Order: sequence, then structure tokens, then C-alpha cells
Amino acid sequence: MLDLVINARQASISAGFDVKRILPFRERRMVGPFVFMDHAGPVSVPASQLQSLDVLPHPHIGLSTVSYLFGGQVMHRDSLGVEQIIRPGEVNWMTAGSGIAHSERFEDPATLAGGQLEMIQTWVALPEADEETAPSFTNYQPQELPIFTEPGVWMRLIAGDAYGLRNDVRTHSPLFYLHVVLQPGTRFGLPQGYQERGAYVAKGQIEVAGHFYSAGQLLVFTPGQDPVIIAREATTLMLLGGEQLGPRFIWWNFVSSRKERIEQAKADWAAGRIALPPTDNHDFIPLPQDKSRPASSAAPEPLS
Repeated sequence: MLDLVINARQASISAGFDVKRILPFRERRMVGPFVFMDHAGPVSVPASQLQSLDVLPHPHIGLSTVSYLFGGQVMHRDSLGVEQIIRPGEVNWMTAGSGIAHSERFEDPATLAGGQLEMIQTWVALPEADEETAPSFTNYQPQELPIFTEPGVWMRLIAGDAYGLRNDVRTHSPLFYLHVVLQPGTRFGLPQGYQERGAYVAKGQIEVAGHFYSAGQLLVFTPGQDPVIIAREATTLMLLGGEQLGPRFIWWNFVSSRKERIEQAKADWAAGRIALPPTDNHDFIPLPQDKSRPASSAAPEPLS
């Protein structure tokens, strides 16, 4: 039933902000087109310390970043001039393509509305034909993201096509991404028709084929199998997957099918050729000064 179980590891995305890093992983760098997954929070800090959570302007190429919140709020600014607050139930979908820089700031005490900030961020690799597409950004409101309910199940389709649900979130390859809440004892199956499928346990505990899995674990399922997921307590899952795109090189915030494109991106950021957000350009994250090569099989770099 399972190819692999990935346990989240601790990583830092700013001086005061630790996250659970799920993808990439040494033995499994992608699930479908999903090449990166972080689970931030829940975080509760005094308003006076909000700035310690800020992620300064930094660059991306060759991917789309997807931000989804369970609680709190985040201010996004990017080099296209976009300024957008994201709140729970919304989706920020930023396609980096040929190159973009953005920041994530925690400026408003409402960030900690309800006492906790919690966010899932994933990166979706772009097909080779779209890796150099023009950068873009879209915020999708909750009413644009369909919800399905039945006894014991609540789910929102974040992107793609699954369980007969569709929305207008623009993707570049076949995929699915869902937020699912299960009540204790509920039995649940995976979306059909996809090459690769995974389930991240954000909260709670599930059983699959007699084995138990808890918060912070990503289950990567064997293609062609149709496992039954049983919620052993109130559980929140993030389901994700899709069609394979082929191997990708990952270095810092750069993703590409070509090593030389990663090297170009490194040179472009170091030389200031990737513009900073026009309203957030006083500081930025410099290029990491290490000598590692882009790798498709080595341990993941600390990404942001």
C-alpha cells in the first residue's frame, strides 16, 4: 500500500520561525509535481515579536508556490508589485517561471488571530515547456474553492481535480491538492486516476492497512493501490499528488530540469538581476555562500 513514510524534520525559514519540512526528502524528492512542502506552526508569539517571523525577499524560478493557512494571516509582496494578505481558506498561487522575488511579512497583530498562526506551503514544479513562463500571482478566495461534505467528512479542493470537484485555480500539469477533515471512525479513499498520491497528516491519527500514522507524517502510496484511510481521532489531512514531470534539480529556492539554469539563477540573484518587491526592497536574503552543486539525489538544502 505504501512506498514510503516521510517524517517531518525541523527547518528554519527565518531567524525566529521554525517549520516542519516534509519535502524534499533524501529518498523521495517529489510526489507528482509537488517538490516541496512545509508545515509552519501552530505558532503563538507576543505581538512585539512578530517581526522575528518575517521571511525577507528571496527569489524563485521554475515553480509555483502555493500558500494555504489554517490560522492567522500573512502579507505577501513580490517583484510584480503585488501586495496581498492571505487569510485562512484562501490560496496564494505564485508562479515564478523565469524568475520572481517575494517576501512574507507578519506585520499586523491580527496575524495571530485566534492565538495561533498555522500555514502549509508547497511548491509545484513546472513542466519543462513552462519553466520559463512569465511570472504571475493570483489570490483565490474561499468561495472560489469548492467544498464537499458528507457524514464524517469535510474537504476543500485547493487545486486540480478530485472526487468530481474542480475549480479555476490555474495549474500547469494534472494534479490534486485538498484540505480534508475527518471525524473519528470515518473511512476514506484516495482520489483516482493519478500516478502519484500522498497524504500528509497535519493533525490527528489515521490507520492504513492495520498501521497507525500521526501528525507530521507524509504517506506516499504505491501506484495502482486503493487503500482505505480510517480516522482514529479527529484528523486533518492534506492530500496531494499528480502526474510525474521527470527529475528536477533543487538548490535553495530554485527548481529546474537543467543544472545550468540553476547556476544562471544563482548568478542572477547575486548580481541583482532579479528585481526585489518595489515596496519591500530595503533588505533581502543573500545567496547562500556554499559550494554545493544542484542535486537531484543529495540531502535537501535549507530552503525558504
